Amino acid sequence: MYRSHIDVPVLISQACPVAEVIDHVRGKWSISILTAAAQGPVRFADLHRAMSGISRRMLTLKLRRLERDGLLTRTVHPTIPPRVEYALTDIATELLDSLQGLTAWATRNRDAVATARTAYDREHGTITEE
Repeated sequence: MYRSHIDVPVLISQACPVAEVIDHVRGKWSISILTAAAQGPVRFADLHRAMSGISRRMLTLKLRRLERDGLLTRTVHPTIPPRVEYALTDIATELLDSLQGLTAWATRNRDAVATARTAYDREHGTITEE
């Protein structure tokens, strides 16, 4: 049977949960945090020093979100003062493996994308800001 259209409501309902998960990890801070934690447990202060430009509050919010999403574990060591460490979960490790593939693709194809953009802008007389 031939379908002349795509069932858009079905596609949107299937994509929404995926879009929500991707939205949580797509930002530069989330990816930077996960990358920093990939080397092993990392303390809050070390994360804050490693990522210039992020406020302590924003880092706290991102860490909580990543922990809530099951991408980080938070361990509080009973010392004075308490020492808190963050580590990747198995699903975060899997995510980083996927991101490495995406990064490799982007590296291989960035010149082709730039060439395509230039050709499009020339043909359509447009220049877009990103």
